[in-house]
Amino acid sequence: MKRLVFTLFYLCLVTYASAQNEDKLFGPVETPRIRQGFIINGNVGVDLPAADMAKRFGVSYRLGPALLYKTKSNWIFGAKCDFILGNIVKQDSLMINIRDKYSGPSTHLYEFINGSGERVGVPVYEVGYVIGLQFGKIISFSEHHPDNGLMLLTSSGFIQHKIDIYDNDKSVPQLMGNYLKGYDRLTNGWFVEQYAGYTFFGKKGLLNFTLGLDALFGFTQGRRDYLFDVMRPDTAKRLDILYGLRGGWFIPIFKRKSEDMLFQGK
Repeated sequence: MKRLVFTLFYLCLVTYASAQNEDKLFGPVETPRIRQGFIINGNVGVDLPAADMAKRFGVSYRLGPALLYKTKSNWIFGAKCDFILGNIVKQDSLMINIRDKYSGPSTHLYEFINGSGERVGVPVYEVGYVIGLQFGKIISFSEHHPDNGLMLLTSSGFIQHKIDIYDNDKSVPQLMGNYLKGYDRLTNGWFVEQYAGYTFFGKKGLLNFTLGLDALFGFTQGRRDYLFDVMRPDTAKRLDILYGLRGGWFIPIFKRKSEDMLFQGK
């Protein structure tokens, strides 16, 4: 984590130093104008859970699109949707009433006796999504690269996650239909997320990206009235925290001075 923070600081420093050297070598040049327009963003990241989230899941991954608008003052606002995926489920009590006693979280595979008397393995996954609005600003370090710098972005909206019990063949009667809902630990609520990372827009071409760190705080609640394996409701309030490393690839659609649209990153 310390290396990543140092790398982000180094990128910002290099951008500033490059601008200063340009003045020394070639003399004063016309200051570029801050560009405005829409930004199509594809995000991918890896998250470490904390608080209640760490009791149920391990490392997870997020990916998804975002649509942003960047103003002439480098303010940014828009919306995003991330999908949460993971294969580490720590819930010890999960399906303890119906699964084989030798299967569980340590094996990442839950075994059952199906309707034909055969032993079958059923994997489980973490799945979910995050959808919300975003607002922030790019803080530039150079007048010659006014679109580039430190981006601070705050997001808020709705988060949902659950345990996906993947009985693909529908061979375990205890996991069919509404019975499945008695095990999946469906949880949702609202969240707030803060992102800080270095952001770069090339003058032309495909080199438009952001890389940084974020922290998501989910104020959620269990949404199942009854869990079959532990024989109680699952309606407790939770604090679900995700700390992550996030990267994004931009396709900016900026305006020219003539108000014609300039498509970059094609």
